[in-house]
Amino acid sequence: MASASDAADQLLDAFGISTPNLAFGLSQDQLFEAAVVNDRGRVEIGGSADQQKAFATSLGVDGPLVYYTDPECTGRPVKDTFCVDRASITDDVWWKDGFAKFDPVAFDQLLPRVVEHLNSTQPTLYVTDLFCGWEAEFAEPFRFVGEYATHAYFCNVMFPSDVRDDSDRADTGWTLINVPSFICDPERDSTRSNRAVIIDIEGKVALVLGPADYCGVNKKTMFTVMNFVLPGKGQLSMHCSANVGDDFDSAILFGLSGTGKTTLSADPDRQLIGDDEHVWTDAGISNFENGCYAKLIDLDKDDEPVIAAALSMKGTLIENVPRLPGSELSDTRPDELDLFDSSVTENTRFAYPLTCNPNVALGAKGPHPQTIVLLTADAFGVLPPVSILDRAEVMYHFVMGFTSKLAGTEVGVVHPEPSFSSCFGAPFMSRGPYDYAELLADRMDHHDTRCVLLNTGWTGGAHGTGKRMSLEHTRAILRAALSGQLDDVEVVQHPILGLKMPVSCPGVPAEILSPRNTWSDSDSYDEAATKLREMFRGHYEKQGYESHGITAAI
Repeated sequence: MASASDAADQLLDAFGISTPNLAFGLSQDQLFEAAVVNDRGRVEIGGSADQQKAFATSLGVDGPLVYYTDPECTGRPVKDTFCVDRASITDDVWWKDGFAKFDPVAFDQLLPRVVEHLNSTQPTLYVTDLFCGWEAEFAEPFRFVGEYATHAYFCNVMFPSDVRDDSDRADTGWTLINVPSFICDPERDSTRSNRAVIIDIEGKVALVLGPADYCGVNKKTMFTVMNFVLPGKGQLSMHCSANVGDDFDSAILFGLSGTGKTTLSADPDRQLIGDDEHVWTDAGISNFENGCYAKLIDLDKDDEPVIAAALSMKGTLIENVPRLPGSELSDTRPDELDLFDSSVTENTRFAYPLTCNPNVALGAKGPHPQTIVLLTADAFGVLPPVSILDRAEVMYHFVMGFTSKLAGTEVGVVHPEPSFSSCFGAPFMSRGPYDYAELLADRMDHHDTRCVLLNTGWTGGAHGTGKRMSLEHTRAILRAALSGQLDDVEVVQHPILGLKMPVSCPGVPAEILSPRNTWSDSDSYDEAATKLREMFRGHYEKQGYESHGITAAI
């Protein structure tokens, strides 16, 4: 492993960074203390750039670090995220909103400008060497370099460090340089605003600049990198959760926010591989990460005992949860924090090591999956609770990535609206969706993997009229799918959507398996189903999926 002097020499050779204040390889305790003392920036609208950003609770270093982002960056700055458009990669990148082209000439002028800023201001730079991925053969060396100790602390929570020998780091490793104090000038720097997240795939470097200090930016930037690198090596990177049973039967669950991906993968009878980012390689499934980054808003501590217990554990990080009125954080126990308080942001977060979960698979790995679950939460009340998918249908539903936005969840949403996100994670998929779909289908063929579409949304009517699928029934369906009990069950075809619906499932009333039966007015159901079908067809046509070999399934 590199030493502090090695890291300094490598940063000088690769980028020209010569500031003498490198804090390399600090322990989590050291980073905790440094964050509380040194991390400074804006934490409220109208606040100064010298506000304290990181705090200890009453547990001190033996509890979580509490951190507040810039108030204008409480989530990923999607519109300010770019990729350098170099000739070597331009034809392979999925260019889109949230991953726009950045002029290479402008980047090649911007990077030295950032380095000059660091060399002249000479801040303390916190440096930590990690890996993206637990599988040694496909783990990418990743070096974080940044002004905030909190960010280095976060990266140490989220990424593994001792995966393999890293003697190739200087030649093949990636570097993420995070400089909140560098305020971008759009005219000078060719950015959209005063902040930017820019990935240079050819140069294996990423810049996070200006008020873009949400911790998740570091994680998602490297996930986007891996989503380019791994398919290029024939390996399938995935935005999913994964677990494994006692019979060494692993499963992966794809799903967007609100579909139950985290809840359903946290099964006491199965070991968790991970909750968010994985790769399916020639050897099986493995996690990219060493931690979980959970949303905290409205979390019920009784329903989520693992997260509730981890809130008070050493080596964790709480992000943007408001302090209690009239209390200092230094006098507050973490379990007293009000997780229903959204006064800072709806996107309150918590980063904690996988080891906080008492039931984690060894090495965050598992065998080739026997079952794939595509999760959706249909607020129109139309989709069956479970559908059995063949190969062509898997590719179709995978690239469509359907779920529903609910009324009231976003400004202007007054009725359920369809939400399509290719591969169930389009913002982070840096290659075209068909690249991932083909890899998924090929691996399913090779390993004889089954797939179901599991609807955790509404039944008996749309949101506001019907009711949410019973979690008890959803779990029963999932258990049946994982155990193979749905493999040979009799199915009927949905008359409008064409989906294959099982006529029976252990632990589930047969009448709810066909959603038309649950509506009081069958004509209204047919009308809603036809409307949803046209939404699917419209999106399929708009995206041009047919030209990429994706067969229409609805």
